[in-house]
Amino acid sequence: MRFAILFLLFLTSPLPAEDLRWFKGNTHTHSLWSDGNDFPDMIAAWYKDHGYAFLAISDHNTLNAGERWVSEASVEKKKVALGLKVLDKYRAKFGPEWVETRTNDPGGTEVRLKTLEEYRQKLEEPGKFLLVQAEEVSAGFGKAPIHINAVNLAEVIQPRKDVETIRETLRQNLRLIAEEAVRTGRPVIAHVNHPNFRWAMTADDLAHVVEDRFFEIYNGHPMIYPDGEPSRVDSDHERIWDIANTIRIAELKQPPLYGVGTDDSHNYHGGSSTPGRGWIMVRARKLEANALILAMQRGDFYASTGVTLDEVHFDPNERTLRLKIRAQPGVKYRTEFRGTLKNYDRAVQEVKSPEGDPQPTRLRHSTEIGKVLATSESLQPSYPLTGEELYVRALVITDRPMDNPPQAGHLQKAWTQPVGW
Repeated sequence: MRFAILFLLFLTSPLPAEDLRWFKGNTHTHSLWSDGNDFPDMIAAWYKDHGYAFLAISDHNTLNAGERWVSEASVEKKKVALGLKVLDKYRAKFGPEWVETRTNDPGGTEVRLKTLEEYRQKLEEPGKFLLVQAEEVSAGFGKAPIHINAVNLAEVIQPRKDVETIRETLRQNLRLIAEEAVRTGRPVIAHVNHPNFRWAMTADDLAHVVEDRFFEIYNGHPMIYPDGEPSRVDSDHERIWDIANTIRIAELKQPPLYGVGTDDSHNYHGGSSTPGRGWIMVRARKLEANALILAMQRGDFYASTGVTLDEVHFDPNERTLRLKIRAQPGVKYRTEFRGTLKNYDRAVQEVKSPEGDPQPTRLRHSTEIGKVLATSESLQPSYPLTGEELYVRALVITDRPMDNPPQAGHLQKAWTQPVGW
């Protein structure tokens, strides 16, 4: 117990600001190793060329390792937009000597997929661009997809499916990932993906599966529906996050969830699930996988769809959350400090879900949960905690649409992690 307390203090203790840098990265991306439609080295090059510092390609239940060949016909079939052939773009980017093909009658031309160890040698640059090994551990319970990204893995994890309940399926797979971290002696984070994908998970699920510490507050896939749906109560991501954190802190005496922003990109030649929509900014000493993971475990990162924060600071002694927003010309910013007060209304109402929902009923929680405690239009907003809050987090909203929104109306935003708990 004493060790656990000391370890938690280490994870939540801030490091000297002068030793830290912000690194932009994405932890949820798919390639031809599973259901993406481009070569992993092409995808990694896209992120590097667009200013990202790190990338985790997280294919379903596999690592980018071993020998795998794909037919040219299947690659071209996945392409959405007209234009250059995928294989021609691949050769144009890296040169014909890099692209390995073979003829396999009657299947025609096949292309070998490069492994992570191969393409990281071509693309990584110390201090500039890093590739981190990851997997989307993809399980399910009935019709509910239970997907968890494991980042900084050493070995592939085979998921456990249909384990008693949705919550137990989540727990079992989170434990598998935690055991992998212990076995290999390297820090690993697991973030639960897209709770609204096929409406699989509720806020109450994420609250009570305390093995989880991270979830996707934003996912750029158009089938995720972060805004929820009226017929499914408390289903938008903001409500899910606040309800889960309120239950964890007030009722279960557990740490809150941290929010991750990702792309979940699959399409790189046109299409609906494209890169560059959601990301995280991690503050760490250096661009190295273990350092990034440890920083995320401390909560020293934020999620974004377009807003850049030069500073996010919470001093446990001063108990004030301070931000510094990097302004873009002509853009208006509003910061909402959201949280739940200790005396919130704990009453819930059971509501029947739509037919076919994997959740037969859902719980409607009080609007006192996750309410807006203060707003600011300053570029250096701050919120002094009064001692009445269970936690506080900041949501920065602009009046500018995302550059490439999955649905109309999505604005550029940033989400900081809950503090004060």
